[in-house]
Amino acid sequence: MFLSVFDIFKIGIGPSSSHTMGPMTAAADFIDALAAAGLEPLRITCRLHGSLAYTGEGHHTDLAVMAGLSGTRPESIDPDHMAALVATTRRSKSVHPEQLGTVHFDPDTDLVFDLGPPLPDHANGLVLAAYGPGDDLLYEQVYYSIGGGFVVTDDELAELAFRPAVIEAAHEELGHPFPFATATQMLAMGDESGLSIAEMKRRNELTQRSADELDTDLDAIWAAMNACIERGMRQSGLLPGGIGVARRAHAMHERLLAQRDTPAEQPHTVTDWLSVWAMAVNEENAAGGRVVTAPTNGAAGVIPAVVRYYRDRCTGSSPDGIRSILLVAAAIGGLIKHNASISGAEVGCQGEVGSAASMAAAGLCAALGGTNAQIENAAEIALEHHLGLSCDPVGGLVQVPCIERNGMGAVKAVSAASLALHGDGTHLISLDRCVETMRQTGLDMHVKYKETSTGGLAVNHPQC
Repeated sequence: MFLSVFDIFKIGIGPSSSHTMGPMTAAADFIDALAAAGLEPLRITCRLHGSLAYTGEGHHTDLAVMAGLSGTRPESIDPDHMAALVATTRRSKSVHPEQLGTVHFDPDTDLVFDLGPPLPDHANGLVLAAYGPGDDLLYEQVYYSIGGGFVVTDDELAELAFRPAVIEAAHEELGHPFPFATATQMLAMGDESGLSIAEMKRRNELTQRSADELDTDLDAIWAAMNACIERGMRQSGLLPGGIGVARRAHAMHERLLAQRDTPAEQPHTVTDWLSVWAMAVNEENAAGGRVVTAPTNGAAGVIPAVVRYYRDRCTGSSPDGIRSILLVAAAIGGLIKHNASISGAEVGCQGEVGSAASMAAAGLCAALGGTNAQIENAAEIALEHHLGLSCDPVGGLVQVPCIERNGMGAVKAVSAASLALHGDGTHLISLDRCVETMRQTGLDMHVKYKETSTGGLAVNHPQC
């Protein structure tokens, strides 16, 4: 099984990988498909289903669709230009993709939030349709945003049902030397080869690019994460969305700096730093800024905070150590995505912050010299203690409880790595069994606790 580190970590835009980046990508893919088919539509419509309909407005799904239909993608859009692009679409009641020219699209009538039953195959579904003269249907496509910014068509999602044999054959053909699809396989391949998880993941990546390119691209991912931390710590004021949530990272950062090396500095201040770094990222995400999915936008603060902790606080930290964290974290994230889910709309926040904490714990354990068995143990500990975590964003916004939850996830990740390093890797519940438990828990979880904002904290907060 192979998902590249650059599939797991994608530079994009907030506030949601599944509800913002995914729909934007789907809409842009739809435009490309129309152009490739030589079609010249006069009108385009979009219907949002499931979680995309219930919380899409708070997650800027409508804005993302407009941007995607204009031919823009998450990795290239300037967050500061999003408002102007949307305003142009609303004013002209049309989109202007370069491939097609001007096409009618009135957001008030052509973009529908369908609050009926979700589409059958996934909680995050959208249907895009193009019409010609006489309003005749030219082309229609169903897309699913399956978490972490990943998008598939309905046909592609159906093909995933045949994953095991097909994927193994594909990886042999592509020449990935370590196509582990489970943690058990990963550990066995490590034992057989004598390589660490980071080294195996690196060798898989080297089938796609040179060693220098890999290091440069990994460094770019960390640079984007760290830039997000720094920008988040500089900003203040209220976050958008209308529920009155104030940014806190800036004030916390200033207070921690003032207390440094004074009697006011408490021993537990290190956990405050983890929280401030994680919250800075997720405040940026909530504001629609530039973030790195890790593995989702809602959980984007956990891994950057843990990498920053490693860089600033751990003895012997190095650029190679940071690259190892990212490689190992991506290996664990790939296993979770392949065998369960990283989508809050599918399995709740255990699949988002829980996955991020598991990935971060494994990566930190690796960078601090952990064995493969200890790394697998660290990942399991962190995930185990997020099992059952619901996704219930207040107001459909990635703010409460999401921002604080990233800080807590980062703290849990460091604790999990430390616990694993104090052991020899032997433990009762394997990572594979924990991932399967998460999958089963997600299946049993009521839909109102899976990013629909119809249960949990989303409906149990003071109404003004």
